[in-house]
Amino acid sequence: MAHDKEHTSHTKLIWKVFGILSVITIVEVALGIAKPDVLYLTKILGTSPLNIIFLVLTLVKAYYITWFFMHMADETKSLRRAVVWTAVFLIIYLATLLLIEGAYLNEVLGPLVKWNY
Repeated sequence: MAHDKEHTSHTKLIWKVFGILSVITIVEVALGIAKPDVLYLTKILGTSPLNIIFLVLTLVKAYYITWFFMHMADETKSLRRAVVWTAVFLIIYLATLLLIEGAYLNEVLGPLVKWNY
């Protein structure tokens, strides 16, 4: 069975995705080390903007990894949607539950426990 498609090199694309993932990781690490007070001590939607930034950057990294390194770009539209929408829904659902429960535990246990971190 012969394939009609010619082989094309994806070297530039791989380096581009590697560069994007590296920049996102460097930004995440820099924000995690610096922890700017403006992003860390304020509250938006029940959590700090720093947490929201980490969640968004993590979702972007997951998208790039799934799309290019798991070859989802070459799949049919329905399979791509099924995989990506399910993963995004589950990640958002899990993050929401963790943030709600974490805020509740901090509110209830905050006066009772000395947080050393």
